[in-house]
Amino acid sequence: MEQAETMGAGQIGEKEVQITVNEQPVTVVGKVATGSEIKAAAIAQGVAIQSNFVLQEELPNGTSKIIGDGDEVHLREHLRFTAIAPDDNS
Repeated sequence: MEQAETMGAGQIGEKEVQITVNEQPVTVVGKVATGSEIKAAAIAQGVAIQSNFVLQEELPNGTSKIIGDGDEVHLREHLRFTAIAPDDNS
């Protein structure tokens, strides 16, 4: 059951992690991914975002944290992200 379109560190034997981007499931591989890697994985798996979108991690307390393209995220199951166009003022 290997998936060819997973992104991340990609080392053999590394665990696949299921996250959510814009309410859609995205599978990434590894323990850490950058914001740009998360967006690239989402795009490769059909999430309708672009690489210049602003990525935010949705935190359990109801707030969110912006994840820059070079910022590293320690991956774990059920992390939730929102990606919005940079000119969206909502």
